[in-house]
Amino acid sequence: MLNALLDHPATDQAAQARRHAYNAAFEELGLSWRWDVATYDRVLADGRDGVRIYLETQQSHLLRAYEADFLVEAIEAVRARYHAGMARSRTDPAPCASGPGDSLTPAGGRSTQSGAPAHRSTPPSLQA
Repeated sequence: MLNALLDHPATDQAAQARRHAYNAAFEELGLSWRWDVATYDRVLADGRDGVRIYLETQQSHLLRAYEADFLVEAIEAVRARYHAGMARSRTDPAPCASGPGDSLTPAGGRSTQSGAPAHRSTPPSLQA
């Protein structure tokens, strides 16, 4: 039983760090979800398109306001930054708190959670 747990894809430290980096990215971008180990494993099982598939099946309301490519790129860019920072600092991979304006809330302040179409904007983390 212990060997099965150790072979579990998201139980090793590197996988935990990647999952925490995703969760930190979600928080920074104003996305109100967190991936537990089981969810992260399901996303990993879908390979390169895992984040896109998750968006389409679990967060499809966001696709009324944002293009899937935009969301995937935003999530992956912020996740990569957090993951690189965790690797450099070798500290606990707990997500950082986000500051004001660091979200995917469209211009005009309307939340994407309402389901209403919103203006497509680029989060500060993706602006050059």
